[in-house]
Amino acid sequence: MITRSASATLLLLATIANLFAGTTNDLAEAQAEGRDLARQLCEARPAESFTNASTLIIRPGKGRKLELPLRTITTVTETNWMAVYEIPPDTNASAGQRLTVTHHGLAPNTYTLSALQTNGTVAPSGLPERALAMTPFANSDFWVADLGLEFFHWPAQKLLKKELKKGQSCAVLESQNPAPPPNGYSRVVSWIDIDTGGIVQADAYDAKGKLLKEFEMKEAEKVNGEWKVSEIQMRNPQTGSRTTLKFNFDKP
Repeated sequence: MITRSASATLLLLATIANLFAGTTNDLAEAQAEGRDLARQLCEARPAESFTNASTLIIRPGKGRKLELPLRTITTVTETNWMAVYEIPPDTNASAGQRLTVTHHGLAPNTYTLSALQTNGTVAPSGLPERALAMTPFANSDFWVADLGLEFFHWPAQKLLKKELKKGQSCAVLESQNPAPPPNGYSRVVSWIDIDTGGIVQADAYDAKGKLLKEFEMKEAEKVNGEWKVSEIQMRNPQTGSRTTLKFNFDKP
């Protein structure tokens, strides 16, 4: 015979088991939804090729502010699409920089980083491609991984919730790096605009789980009847530095 005490214990164990099963199912569903969203973001591509001009404004934690002209050339092909970020060499004989990010859909991105000399020659960085992702572009707070949205290719993705951010309905996606390098990201939490698929905000954490980067969409403007992001910013709370990227839609 099962006593009242034993019945209560069995009921408690059954309740815990049901709660655990519900949590497991919720977690599996969140992971599946996260992978689906990351897959859609990796497969997204521009409708056409274009070129635009912008200004990279670097404010180090210590030192003077630096403003650099930046040209972005986006080329769409039948099989992939490519973004070239180019800072020309300046009149003081300082080398410029060219970063080429080739997006292959669900396949990993490929990167090429080179120095642009004042005499027109191009010198490859010499870094192995695997190490390029966590390399700063033009000594800014934007790393190659940021410009290539590398974290959407990580295998561990989870949809945390849906909420409003900056007045936009967003899906909150957590991307986890299975093997974070000591100087890189262990996870990235992104607020994705449900209507446009654009990143409204993203927080990146280092290998120790501390906040390392804060990305934020700052301003938007209407261009030819269509709203476009005109200013984005990346901050590093660990160094106190920040970099602002301002787009100029009037110039090619």
